Amino acid sequence: MSEAIASLYPSFTNTFFFSLIVNVLVLAPSAYMMEVYDRVVNSRSHTTLLMLTILVIGSYLLLEALEWVRRQVMHGAGLGLDAKLRDQVIGAMFTARLQSLSSGGTQALRDLKTVCDFLASTAMLAIIDMPLALLVLVLIFMMSPMLGWFAVAGALMQFMIGVINERRIREPLLAANRGSRNTQAYADSVLRNAEVIESMGMLDHIHNRWMRRQQDFLVQQAKASDHAGTNAALSKLVQSLLGSLLLGVGCWLTLKGELQGSGMIVSSILGGRVLSPLVQIIGNWRQVEGAFEAFTRLDLMLKQYPVPEKRMALPPPTGSLVVDNLIAGAPGSKSQILKGISFRLAPGGTLAIVGPSASGKTTLARLLVGIWPAIQGKVRLDGNDIYQWDKEELGQYIGYLPQNVELFDGTIAENIARFGEPDEAKVEAACRMVGLERFIEQLPQGYDTRIGDDGSFLSGGERQRVALARSVYGMPKFIVLDEPNASLDEAGDAALLRALQLLKTLGTTIIVITHRLNILGATEHMLVLVDGQVQRFGTSEEVLAALQSSQDARPASNGKP
Repeated sequence: MSEAIASLYPSFTNTFFFSLIVNVLVLAPSAYMMEVYDRVVNSRSHTTLLMLTILVIGSYLLLEALEWVRRQVMHGAGLGLDAKLRDQVIGAMFTARLQSLSSGGTQALRDLKTVCDFLASTAMLAIIDMPLALLVLVLIFMMSPMLGWFAVAGALMQFMIGVINERRIREPLLAANRGSRNTQAYADSVLRNAEVIESMGMLDHIHNRWMRRQQDFLVQQAKASDHAGTNAALSKLVQSLLGSLLLGVGCWLTLKGELQGSGMIVSSILGGRVLSPLVQIIGNWRQVEGAFEAFTRLDLMLKQYPVPEKRMALPPPTGSLVVDNLIAGAPGSKSQILKGISFRLAPGGTLAIVGPSASGKTTLARLLVGIWPAIQGKVRLDGNDIYQWDKEELGQYIGYLPQNVELFDGTIAENIARFGEPDEAKVEAACRMVGLERFIEQLPQGYDTRIGDDGSFLSGGERQRVALARSVYGMPKFIVLDEPNASLDEAGDAALLRALQLLKTLGTTIIVITHRLNILGATEHMLVLVDGQVQRFGTSEEVLAALQSSQDARPASNGKP
């Protein structure tokens, strides 16, 4: 984040230059007033009044134009920051989501927008004005050291208000922001599970739970707002008092002959300009704090998930798979789910992975397609570490059906074609392979039918078949199917078996994770996974025979019939 902000240096320097002119022009009304009193009232010259009026109107117009320009420059800086970081932020979010971490939500995009919007905010422009306030302070010292020290005292008071403001508002504001995110996440979860909530009469309890969270968030937000409002009012009070105090001290110095008559007015005006940036920053402190918090979160995430280096292109895989002493768990966790898994498949080999629930089958599927990293060991496809392989390059040769089917808002063809440019022949071939063509022929818009967010317009079996068609689109060289028949009926099961047989003839390496034994007829090898370890591995006939033998021997060993 620091490097990205540093790249905006030209925008900051240009804005500072415009701010310098703006801060001079802000004094135009006061200068106009003083000139009218000094020149026009004494000389009674209408021409002088007209020229001064034209000059001050021109100053107003130039002031507003430069204010617009510097806001546009900083707005452009925000857009530039967004363009520079958006792809990296999305990539980091995606990586975090793959590893099932909380930072994998959309909060990072909101944080990026917060930081970009802040660059064109009043508070940011006030921060840029701070060095100019020091120049104004130097001018006051040049007029009179006493006036300068009074201005310094006022600035110190404003600074102390700012420090107190930060300390009082930080904790409740952070708590309010956390509460807001948690409340929104809880509301999203409720909406995703609306059917369960409605069917079992849970709405009142869920609503009450949400209201408690919302109330906690509102209490913290109100507390932060109260502190911010009090400190902003106090800050403006100090600014007003300093202006009047400098006017009074300037008058006293004028009476003593140590200051010219107009000096007391000028000092009062300049004193207000010294404190103006601090007043604006304190008045917008919630925005400042929010931007700082968003910046910190983004910086941490981008450091944790840096942009991967572009790797050398590899030749297309043939499907040779080697799993070598694989030890793995959920990313970020030290607990081991898989404990020394090893096996290999030749190109075109087929393998069924079976085992009880929580034995590590889905974890193994995620490692086989390179989603999760291993603690130890490797998954190698054609001799290359599949986790390190560029997924944009490898993706066209991989088919994957996760246990929880994930579809996206778009047409059937777009989902099957993985949202690339749909190849009509390949889409139709994939649908025929999984027995989806008759269903699509009955739709008014055929392959161009939209399926809704997460495939909400489809039944469970239809969603699974569309996802299955997506996994075989383009006839990939390596396919991993995690419970592919969980939502399929008898006809769907038959279509799945036919698809596996056809893929075998095409030389595709296939791994199927299943609880249904009817699929074993389509696979050559079988692996039994128990408690994260390979209990048995071999041909399907050998493993089934060994399991049957073990089951037959068990009653005799424990003496029970």
